[in-house]
Formats: sequence, structure tokens, C-alpha cells
Amino acid sequence: MSFFIDEFQADLEALPNILQKKYALMRDLDKSLQEIVRQNEQRCEQEIEDSKRGVRAGNITPDTSLIRFSDEALDEQKHSIRIADEKVALAIQAYDLVDSYIQQLDQYLKKSGEELRRVERENTVANATSQIPDGTTKSGRSESGRERKNKTRLATAAASSAATEVAATAANPTGMELDLPVDPNEPTYCLCNQVSYGEMVACDNPACKIEWFHFGCVGLKEQPKGKWYCPDCAALRNRRKGK
Repeated sequence: MSFFIDEFQADLEALPNILQKKYALMRDLDKSLQEIVRQNEQRCEQEIEDSKRGVRAGNITPDTSLIRFSDEALDEQKHSIRIADEKVALAIQAYDLVDSYIQQLDQYLKKSGEELRRVERENTVANATSQIPDGTTKSGRSESGRERKNKTRLATAAASSAATEVAATAANPTGMELDLPVDPNEPTYCLCNQVSYGEMVACDNPACKIEWFHFGCVGLKEQPKGKWYCPDCAALRNRRKGK
């Protein structure tokens, strides 16, 4: 990839000089064209006036089909067309040259983007797996084999969800909302009843029906210290204390 950048940069440095020469030649052709057109207009106007005077004097027949411009005037017009065609050809050459560089750059950006997305997906999956809450260190609460199995499944689901989010972001760099399909078999959690994503916290009530919650849904910005109870379980504990 770096070799392509060096080669592309070396070729690109020569582009301004090439374009400058083509544009200078186009300007010279344009000046010549304007001068020939001016001369031809004057010649044609003069020949038209001469024809009118000849018709009035009776020296020229009034039949317009027999009246024509001189060979000199016609040659000037043909020469003007050749110069105009040459200008168009130069403009097309300049356009094609710039377009070829743009296509090379597009190919490089495409390959670079694919490589960056691949690395980002790998890093995000690794980070998401390492950030899943570890049930063995949660406030000293003992866990059954079923709970540990559930949390292992949650870690796998979170890693898969993180990879899906990165892939969606790479496919949609503009940040527009996309209606992405959701695996119907993926378990849902939290008050929002959505799949696991981002950082999550576990309720310390063993009988909690939901158990896992997204930080944003319960107003958390960091992992709570000590025991933590979800809003429903906290309300239930307060009612029991009040009796």
C-alpha cells in the first residue's frame, strides 16, 4: 500500500505541469480562433455589402441562390472549425488525465477503507469481549452454574452485537439510521427489551427477572461500586423494608 502511495504521489507531482502546458496551448488556440473569426466576420460583411451594391447597380442578379462568399472567406471558416476541434481535443485529454488519477485514488481509498474496517472490527470484538462484566467478581455474590452459563452467553452475544455495529457503521459512514435486521433468536435484556450492546450491569437480586441492564437505560455512566439493584428490585426492597 505504501508503494502505491509513493508511486501515485510521484505521478501526481507531474500533473500540474502537464495541465499547465495543455491550458497554455488552449489559450493560444483560442486567441488565434478569435482573430480568425473577427477577420472572417469583417470579410463576410464586406462581401455582403458589395453584393448589395452590385444588385442595386444591376451588375449582380438578385437570385440569392447564386450569391456565395469568396473562397478566402470559406477557407477562414474551415480553419476556424479545425482550431475549435483542436481545442476540444485538448480539453478532453486534460479531463481524461485528471479522471485517471481520480480513479487510481478511488481504488486506493477503497482498499484502505476495507483494511481499516477489518482492523476496527477485530479490535472492537476484542474490546467488547474484555469489557463484559465478570460474574465471578460481582460484590461477593455466589453464582450457580446456570448463571455463569447465562453470562457466558451474554458475553458472546455482546461481542457479536459489537461486531455488527462496527460493520453497520463502516457500511453507513454518514451516520444515517438504517433498518438493520435483528436475529430473532438473539436474547433480549434490560428495560428496553433489546439485545446486549455496549456496557451492561447485572442486578444483585438473585430473583431479578431481567438481570442485565444497559448503562444508559438505568442512568449509569460507570460500573457501580458494591451491590446494585435495578429500579424494580430496588422498589421491591424498599417496600419490604417499610413493612
